Amino acid sequence: MHISEGVLSGPVLASGAVLAAVGIGVGLRRMSVASTPRTAMLSAVFFVGSLIHIPFGPSNVHLILNGIAGILLGWTVFPALAVALFLQALMFQFGGLTVLGVNTVNMALPGVVAYYLFRLVFGIARRPGIVFGLAAILGALTVLLSGLMLTAALALGGRAFLGVAVGIVVAHVPVMIADGLVTGAAALFILKVRPDLLEPSRPEVPT
Repeated sequence: MHISEGVLSGPVLASGAVLAAVGIGVGLRRMSVASTPRTAMLSAVFFVGSLIHIPFGPSNVHLILNGIAGILLGWTVFPALAVALFLQALMFQFGGLTVLGVNTVNMALPGVVAYYLFRLVFGIARRPGIVFGLAAILGALTVLLSGLMLTAALALGGRAFLGVAVGIVVAHVPVMIADGLVTGAAALFILKVRPDLLEPSRPEVPT
C-alpha cells in the first residue's frame, strides 16, 4: 500500500502533505501524556507488521493494522503512523519522503473513521460478540478504504497507474480478512483485560 517516489504529481503530493500536517496537528493536540506509551506501542506494531511480507501470486502482501490503531488512538493515529511510515521510508525505502504525506493520509484517515464508527456502536452495545464482529468489520473496512484512497491518488497521478492500483486492491482482499480477524481478536482481548482503552480518549487539559 506504499506509493513510491516519482509517481504522483506535484499538486497531489502537496495536498497530501497539507492534509497529513493537519491530521498530525490535531492528533498531537489530542494526545495526552498518559496515552503516549500506547501511541508509541501501536506505532511500533504498525511498523513491524508492515515488514512481515507474505507471498501472494506474483506479488506479496502484509498486515496493515491501521484499523486497531485507529480504534485505540483516534486522531492520534496520524502522528503514530506518520512516524512509522517515516522510519520505513528512511530505513527500508518503503514509499518515500516526498510521498510521506499521501501515504500517511491513506493509512491514518481510515483509522479515524474506524474510531468514530466503533465508538458509535460501543456506546450502545458492549457484548463480546458485538465488539468482536464490529472490530473485525472495521479492521477489514480500513484496509479497503486505504486501498480505495491509494487508487484515487494513483488515478490523479495518471490513468496509466489505475490498472496497477486496482490490482493492488484485489491482491489485498486476503489482507482485509486477516486484518479484520486480528482486529476483532485484539478488541475482544482488550475488552476483557482493559476495557477502559476502548473508551473515547480525552485530550489532556493544560494547567
